[in-house]
Amino acid sequence: MKSALVIATGALVLFMAADVPVAQAQVPPHTPGTVCFTPNFWCWVQPPGQPGGHCTCPSPYGPVRGTLG
Repeated sequence: MKSALVIATGALVLFMAADVPVAQAQVPPHTPGTVCFTPNFWCWVQPPGQPGGHCTCPSPYGPVRGTLG
């Protein structure tokens, strides 16, 4: 029973962390919807969009999908 609780708690923590952009701590203050967060980096977006929407950032390997924040 205790191990099931530990597994369930771990799964919940991972589920909640999945929606947090990784690079957010490195971003300067900004208006919501002007930054695109990818799994490994962020970029400014022009024109701004609705926070939570899809966006792309350029990279040396091509466009990388992200989420507006």
